[in-house]
Amino acid sequence: MPEMLAKYAHLLVHYCLDIKEGDRLFVASTTLAEPLVREVWRLALRAGATVEADLAFREKGRIFYEEAGEAQLKHVSPLYKMAMEEFDAYLNIMAPFNLREEQNIDTAKSRIRKEAMKPVGKIYSERTATRSLKRNLCQYPTLANAQEAGMSLEEYEAFVFGACRLNEDDPTDAWLGVRRSQQHIVDLLNKKETVRYKGNGIDITFSTKGRTWINSDGQTNMPSGEVYTSPVEDSVNGQIHFTYPVVYAGHEVEGITLWVKDGFVEKWEAKRGKDLLDNVFQLPGARRFGEAAIGTNYKIDRFTKNILFDEKIGGTVHMAIGQSYLQTGGKNESSIHWDMIADMKDGGEIFADGEKIYDSGKFLF
Repeated sequence: MPEMLAKYAHLLVHYCLDIKEGDRLFVASTTLAEPLVREVWRLALRAGATVEADLAFREKGRIFYEEAGEAQLKHVSPLYKMAMEEFDAYLNIMAPFNLREEQNIDTAKSRIRKEAMKPVGKIYSERTATRSLKRNLCQYPTLANAQEAGMSLEEYEAFVFGACRLNEDDPTDAWLGVRRSQQHIVDLLNKKETVRYKGNGIDITFSTKGRTWINSDGQTNMPSGEVYTSPVEDSVNGQIHFTYPVVYAGHEVEGITLWVKDGFVEKWEAKRGKDLLDNVFQLPGARRFGEAAIGTNYKIDRFTKNILFDEKIGGTVHMAIGQSYLQTGGKNESSIHWDMIADMKDGGEIFADGEKIYDSGKFLF
């Protein structure tokens, strides 16, 4: 484990965040990830960076929402605000104690908190879009995630490290290889204007005219392995069924099907959790799509109920309702960005400007 964490930290500091002398780095995680935070701290200092760390403790969020009054809910941490406005790099290491910790929080309090965080969130979106704020989201394996994935902790550690290519002699070189292979995909897609996903319960078309497909090569998410864009907001038409369950605010929704006309989700169904969908689709901007993407990481070979990994599964596509990515040219604004995943390995097809470019989970070029 010490050797693996040292390789992980080296990848995060030098490849994902490209830390340079004089950079200011903000690290956010929980106390469970202290072994990885120590190694990141060590290597970032060695690279000449100034490092600040914020480590949450068990049930910090639940206690906050239970006890905070309106003034406290509206308070934004000055350190976090400064980091988003002024720092050069931001590393968020997910290391949850309990994935259902905030499942039953007061929705009114949650709305107040989201509204208070919107201005900082806007700055974060704008700066990460231009990479004036270098950011990376990654995972430290914890028992909560392992249980959710149906694995032992040792099995989950092996899964996480394998997905991040830490078993390779040179993980950085491995991710540079991913970058090169995915560049062929985005180069093709960026010459096209209309994309169609077709498969079991799926026949949906959208325009990407004037938009940019992004090569997600591990610098903003670790692991990564996807190509993504934001569809033209009023261009999405058709039906899409999402194979895998999705989780929002600790609640699981399964068997989602959406019907879309001129970019607007007109109808929705779910085998389980439809009430949550009903509530989410009341949020401004939630009934339009902020993302369309294709997963390319074939080292992620199972569904684990962790979107950082699941949306990258090789042989899947995903679409997200809500907030667009500014770097793709997207314009939809929303307080939510919720990814939903569909398996394409059993006969799924993708067409670009009428040309078939993908069949049963694999690109044809």
